[in-house]
Amino acid sequence: MSNEYERIAAIEDPFALLRAATDRLSEAQQEVTDLSRLRRRTIQDLHAQGLSYAQIATQAGLSRGRIHQIRHTGPAPEGAFFGSGTVTVVTPLRPEPGKPRAAVSLDDLNTGKRLEDLARTYDLTVQDDHVAVDGAVNLDRPGLVVVCGPRMSEAMAQTYAKDPVFVWERDEDGPWRIRDTRTGEAHIAGSDASPPSSSDIGYLGRLPRPDGAGSLLAIAGIHPAGSLGVAHWLSTDIATLWGQVGDRDFSVLIRTEYDPDTNEPVKTEMATPLYRHDEAEDEA
Repeated sequence: MSNEYERIAAIEDPFALLRAATDRLSEAQQEVTDLSRLRRRTIQDLHAQGLSYAQIATQAGLSRGRIHQIRHTGPAPEGAFFGSGTVTVVTPLRPEPGKPRAAVSLDDLNTGKRLEDLARTYDLTVQDDHVAVDGAVNLDRPGLVVVCGPRMSEAMAQTYAKDPVFVWERDEDGPWRIRDTRTGEAHIAGSDASPPSSSDIGYLGRLPRPDGAGSLLAIAGIHPAGSLGVAHWLSTDIATLWGQVGDRDFSVLIRTEYDPDTNEPVKTEMATPLYRHDEAEDEA
């Protein structure tokens, strides 16, 4: 028996034992899911490199049928885009005028909910958290997906500043724009253009955590509709994105056309190339 089982079994308080056993079961189930995803991804990678299922089976000591079964069942590899274990989707709290409390805006709530639902489709454990009204947030945690721009959090502003390609900028009291330093193009929201249009720009990237011990996913629209558009784009293109970036740091801008009455995305597409940061830094 494992040392962990023996430790839990030795707990004398029955309620503490129940809590410990429940927690360990949850951890073990998530570990099984993560290992299943990793196994399926490895088989796909080997097959993409030109190995047949029979060759993979021989080298792995498994039957060809078992390899084929693993390849087509279990959690999809692209779920690892969000990380492993528990995924925490973080949205900003905003002050409510005239009220002593803060709340999440409807657009941010919808974005967070759709990201949570997407992560759950890959058998990931999901929880939510918030950026405080003053912008405070603990970014030194694994599995973070933070829906917040630089305006609402100094911690996130410093995180976005680590992107080697995109720069958030604005003139005094003017609208935000995101500049692609590779092309020099400044991307603005359609609602800030003249004449205005029902479109927005959203940022999606994997950026280093402040402690340097990992990365987090950052999502932000110039306006809230842009964030909602990123969530929509991910729901249809995450497999392709995962195939291109894996777990490496990257960033891309997503253009969203939306219904002006509901802010619901009508069309989403990449507004820039997809930049892998290891390659972007080599080119700098």
